[in-house]
Amino acid sequence: MARILRLREAVEELVRDGDTVALEGFTHLIPVAAGHEIIRQRRRDLTLVRMTPDIIYDQMIGAGCARKLVFSWGGNPGVGSLHRFRDAIQHSWPVPLEIEEHSHAGMANRYVAGASGLPFAVLRGYKGTDLPAQTSTIKMIECPFTGEELAAVPAVNPDVGIIHAQQADRQGNVQMWGITGVQKETVLASSRSLVTVEEVVDELTPRPGAVVLPKWAVSAVAEVPGGSHPSYAQGYYDRDNAYYQQWDPIGRDRETFEEWLQTEVYGAERSA
Repeated sequence: MARILRLREAVEELVRDGDTVALEGFTHLIPVAAGHEIIRQRRRDLTLVRMTPDIIYDQMIGAGCARKLVFSWGGNPGVGSLHRFRDAIQHSWPVPLEIEEHSHAGMANRYVAGASGLPFAVLRGYKGTDLPAQTSTIKMIECPFTGEELAAVPAVNPDVGIIHAQQADRQGNVQMWGITGVQKETVLASSRSLVTVEEVVDELTPRPGAVVLPKWAVSAVAEVPGGSHPSYAQGYYDRDNAYYQQWDPIGRDRETFEEWLQTEVYGAERSA
């Protein structure tokens, strides 16, 4: 049964140095506050997994949390590059960063395999690309039934899966709605899981098309209003497009980034 914890307590208990950690959210409901708390607790040597790492992973990489990134696309959506990510790749600052690159379909299938308890996933993909030659976790195999050449990718089973959602009840059942990516699969594939939510309510109101994660599938829930800002939470607040634009000059310069880190993350302890 999921426990209701403060964000600081949840990260302190669930996220450990050297862990494989997935913070998932697809444009919507990105667990930014949880990422900032990981930075504040100075976690190190993490393998960060995400289909579409954007500015929260840029910030975590720049803060020295990561040793490896497993992903399928990275950038500041609508703006441009992730400059802390690029600095780590090109100049090993603040620490060297290893990368493992997949396609969106490959990553999604890896999460599904992990959530299903399977060792790997099979898909039609990667043929005609350079990725199999560059990524050791892509293997071309022959279908035993048709002889067709297919791609196999290993399951993703993070030590910790972290997502943001709109609501949880007091027993730890979680409900999210709107655009969702692989949040459900991330939680089910992970050994431990944390869901930050906009609010904890007495009872969840059924919503058409909503994703419900039962309390037995979640390790901890933390109530963090605004926890996905600057991304958006449908029904609560809109995407802060200006924030993404403002991040570009901050992320470009090491000194400016470090000043931002001290002021906006280390100096901004959340009450949640």
